[in-house]
Amino acid sequence: MLDSLFTVATSTELTFTNALLTIFIAIALGGIISYTYMKTNASGYSQSFTLTMVLLPVIVAIIILLIGSNVARAFSLAGAFSIIRFRSAPGDPKDITFVLFTMASGLACGVGSFGYAVLFTLILCALMFILNRTNFGVRTTSQKTLKVTIPESLGYEEAFAEVFNKYNVGYELKKIRTTELGSLYELVYAVTLGEAVNQKEFLDAIRTRNGNLDLSLTMTPTANDY
Repeated sequence: MLDSLFTVATSTELTFTNALLTIFIAIALGGIISYTYMKTNASGYSQSFTLTMVLLPVIVAIIILLIGSNVARAFSLAGAFSIIRFRSAPGDPKDITFVLFTMASGLACGVGSFGYAVLFTLILCALMFILNRTNFGVRTTSQKTLKVTIPESLGYEEAFAEVFNKYNVGYELKKIRTTELGSLYELVYAVTLGEAVNQKEFLDAIRTRNGNLDLSLTMTPTANDY
């Protein structure tokens, strides 16, 4: 019984019963994958994408069922789908992975390998939950851009080196420009802050050194800052 579930069919006969079984299993696996995506995507998700992941395995499975082993039919379907144009902004690598995941699940259902389709889906979904719960790959430091305005009387080369060293902040001076007709300097640093750094205390220490002039700490460095 177990061996029959994990037997790879060399050809899948298109019958009404087999088509219904394939569609229902593909829908169930798509729902499991979509649910896994929603639970492991802390940054949020769109309803359209989660619905797509439910439907995509079914669509792929139906295509495989219709093609079967007919080469002429495969070429005709390829020609029909080449007319379609998909235009979308580049997505998150994780989203692309889930799209490939759902397509692979639908492909396995389409060729009749239901046992392997269920097995692979459950293993990969469990793996995604484990990686999400263990915060695998999460960075313990964050890259930020620090802009500081200082008076011309303050040497900018090592103006804040002591503060950076005290708070164990990695830094690199990226840009220097004069403001207020040369009476002030604006310094742009790329800084690396660890989780233990108290940002308020760090900025207060910078303000003490620059005479309470303007400063800003942006969350993400941009190309315009450099």
